[in-house]
Amino acid sequence: MTHTTRSERRAAADRPAVPKWLRILLPAALILTWLTVAGIGGPYFGKVDEVSSNDQTSYLPESADATRVQEMLGDFDDSEAIPALVVFVSDEQLSDEQLSSLAEVMTKVATIDGIGADVSPLIPSEDGLAAQAFVPILSSAEVGDTVAELSAELATAAPEGIETFVTGPAGFTADLVSAFAGIDGLLLGVALLAVLVILLLVYRSFLLPIAVLSTSLFALCAALLTVWWLAKWDILLLSGQTQGILFILVIGAATDYSLLLVARYREALRVENDKWVATMSAIKGSFEPILASGGTVIAGLLCLLLSDLKSNSALGPVASIGIIFAMLSALTLLPAMLFAFGRAAFWPRRPRFEPDVVAAEDGMPDRGLWTKLAHLVQRRPRIIWVATTLVLLIGALGVTQLKADGVAQSELVLGQSEARDGQQALGEHFPGGSGSPALIIVDESEMDDAVTVLLADDGIDGVAVTTEDSPSGSAPVTAEGITPVGPPGTPEPSPTTVDGQVLLRATLTDAADSAAAGQTVTDLRAEFVDAAPSALVGGVTVTAVDTNTASIHDRNLIIPLVLAVITLILMVLLRSVLAPVLLIITTVISFGTAMGVSALVFNGLFQFPGADPAVPLFGFIFLVALGIDYNIFLMTRVREESLQHGTRKGVLRGLAITGGVITSAGLVLAATFTALAVIPILFLVQLAFIVAFGVLLDTFVVRTLLVPALSYDLGRVIWWPSKLSKHAQPENHEPEAP
Repeated sequence: MTHTTRSERRAAADRPAVPKWLRILLPAALILTWLTVAGIGGPYFGKVDEVSSNDQTSYLPESADATRVQEMLGDFDDSEAIPALVVFVSDEQLSDEQLSSLAEVMTKVATIDGIGADVSPLIPSEDGLAAQAFVPILSSAEVGDTVAELSAELATAAPEGIETFVTGPAGFTADLVSAFAGIDGLLLGVALLAVLVILLLVYRSFLLPIAVLSTSLFALCAALLTVWWLAKWDILLLSGQTQGILFILVIGAATDYSLLLVARYREALRVENDKWVATMSAIKGSFEPILASGGTVIAGLLCLLLSDLKSNSALGPVASIGIIFAMLSALTLLPAMLFAFGRAAFWPRRPRFEPDVVAAEDGMPDRGLWTKLAHLVQRRPRIIWVATTLVLLIGALGVTQLKADGVAQSELVLGQSEARDGQQALGEHFPGGSGSPALIIVDESEMDDAVTVLLADDGIDGVAVTTEDSPSGSAPVTAEGITPVGPPGTPEPSPTTVDGQVLLRATLTDAADSAAAGQTVTDLRAEFVDAAPSALVGGVTVTAVDTNTASIHDRNLIIPLVLAVITLILMVLLRSVLAPVLLIITTVISFGTAMGVSALVFNGLFQFPGADPAVPLFGFIFLVALGIDYNIFLMTRVREESLQHGTRKGVLRGLAITGGVITSAGLVLAATFTALAVIPILFLVQLAFIVAFGVLLDTFVVRTLLVPALSYDLGRVIWWPSKLSKHAQPENHEPEAP
């Protein structure tokens, strides 16, 4: 390290000096540019809901039945309203007087802004203990606010002793809107606060945490500005879930990259008196690992573009844009600020200009935790990597307990839910699928055959057809035909036809988001293949079934692809075949352990109802793509040191030198992903635990013990087949001072 540093200083002295005015102008221009971007992008916080959608149907492939049915619904019904289902429940039989009062209540709520005029008549249950009514929520209204006002009005106006609930599609949509409402404020605030606390503990200074946080926040402003307009132009699909992940990913990644660059800057200030030279040295030392790290994450994320599910494929480019700006800010804005602050950035612990001390240290600290760990690895490499591997594999056995085959819509939002309670009350007094029927579009010539199949299924409680001349817009269908709706003598209505097709609404016996309902629609599809080949089945239940199917397909396709892509990138970066393969294997084992432990925690401690099939996929993407970052930070430094000191000594030096910065980076990333848990969405809470636990596992076990011990044990063969693997080096196992 001493000879390298001196030669670098001599080379720098021989080069033409950068003009002083340029040294001032360039950093100032960079800071001004980022301030301008942040000033423009900042106001877009809080506006993402204007260009985002949480409608599951919009994320299915265009060829999916549920998508095609959703697109054709407007041809049968001009209304684009979202149906809410109002449920009244009493412990005693509802009297005629109470039913009359409830009817008046429904007339009153129809005047609320955002509610359509077609509020249905009150429908009593067969047991007389409940009543329900359908309330259309206009698509132009704020669903969350309208449902909240409707719920408050019902609770106030209903007769004493009668419970009221708002459920159905509008009720669950309101739950999602409420859950995601904390993204711009609570999530961002918790993530930034967590990062600030860690940075204060790491640096014990005032200016550095501000500089690093500014780097992360400005990168997020730029990413949000870009993503918002791409979503506005319908180039990208954005959801609350994607937005939350974008925020966390940008803050975590930008902070990690900043930590690496600051560490290099501190090193450079000890051997360079000129802060410009130190800044350039920090950029040079950080550029390759930051670019490799960001490129690896982007490559993994872009593999999601091959997903059938648009919620998966949309995350790829959105998150990649965030990573690009995280890299740009860390390599441009942060160096500019560090140059402006100079050594004062580290106040009150300013690094001294002490090249002689650095030369005596030979570039490696002679004491401290990481030096002690390096000596431990040196003494017992094989025992360490074998033992840690066995422990990780034991933890991975818990994967067999992971239930990732989908969860009911009513379980997506954690905590109290009026919509969930209302659905439960509805199922106790009405068919469970009331308010969320299966929708079947079929040729008119095959209508009778389709109705026969539906009525013969125990999972179907009743069938109705959209009509042009019925007061309610639809009429029940029985084996005898369409039942007139109205006083005796009312003629049989005619079904509404669009291009020779009719729309049937089949009320499910079970709750629309239940596994039993999913099995019912799956069986119906199979029967329609022969009985009514033109039939397309859609609705809430089919959307959930198609989403799970697409998600499982994506998981099985994307995971092997990401492994292959990241392995190739590592081979180019490390100029080796063996090292990347071993790094990938260790990361996959770590991922398996994270998923295994998570499964046990989800089932035993939190008692979650299950997990979405996308949870393992997203967990894999983030843990492998981000977890490999720490191996990149470590092994690029190990390779750099190995070129000067030999592989085994290079491993020890790399571990000792990078230990502090990589651990800090891991803590920051774990803390930022943990912040996702403040959003009460089951998917995000599970992802937060998996990634946070997995990152800590990578940071404190895999990167600290397993990878260094394995690399040290193998010696220079780790670089096979590059020249470095053949270069004569001191490869004995005898303990020696690093």
